[in-house]
Formats: sequence, C-alpha cells, structure tokens
Amino acid sequence: MRAVVQRVSKSSVTVDGEVTGSIGRGLMVLIGVEEGDGEQDAAYIADKIAGLRIFEDEEGKLNLSVSDIGGSVLAVSQFTLLGDARKGRRPGFSRAARPEEANALYRNVIGKIAEKGIEVAEGVFRAEMMVEIHNDGPVTILLDSHKNF
Repeated sequence: MRAVVQRVSKSSVTVDGEVTGSIGRGLMVLIGVEEGDGEQDAAYIADKIAGLRIFEDEEGKLNLSVSDIGGSVLAVSQFTLLGDARKGRRPGFSRAARPEEANALYRNVIGKIAEKGIEVAEGVFRAEMMVEIHNDGPVTILLDSHKNF
C-alpha cells in the first residue's frame, strides 16, 4: 500500500461539480492499494498518517502530528500510485488491487484514522475527481507499507 501525504492549509475534492470532501489545516492523502495488501498494510499506513510529525511546534521544528494540531485528513483513493513506468512511456497498473479489494482496504485505512479521533473527509471511490490542494511548506511525504522507499 502506498500513500502520498501532503501537509495542507486547506484541500477539497469535487465530483461532478459538487464538493464531496473538504478540510482546513491538516493532511491531504492519496492512497493506492496494491494486489496482495491486507489488514497489516492498512494498519501500517493509517498509523503512519496519524502519527507523522510534520507540523511545526512553537520552536519551528517539525514535531507535531495532525492530531496534535487538531487537524483533519482528506483521503482519496488513487490506483495510479501503483503505476509502473520503468518500461516504455505508458505506465502499467497490474500491481494495483482489484476495485473491490482496494475499496475495502481504503475504507479500512479511513476507519483506523477516524478511530484515533481524527476527522476524515474523502473523495468518491472510482469517480473522476478534481482535487484542490494548498500544500503548506510544501511538505510531501511518501509512504509504502512494503518499505520500498
């Protein structure tokens, strides 16, 4: 499972002209589920997202988590995070999980983050979305439950 985590001042997702998820200060998270991922991967990613200390404390050090600042998470499922562009110019997506499996694990990640008392907004699974991201810093962190990076 992969996630792209961006510290944001605000972020929103729009589907068919309607805002489906919106947050103020917090984290915008794109989540990609890989074939073979399971509960452990979901728990790992959720724990990392909730605990990442990428907000500044009073001394200007990245020492606070989204929970510490009372922020929110905007989660969007994105199978293209599993795209493989090592050969040719068109990425292959054979490593991405099938939609039913991906949605279940994506929902699992959202649930685990919410269980930690963090408000979670979201996009619409498999929908064409417009994502507005006000990356603060900018700060962007890549996560991979298989620890490939």
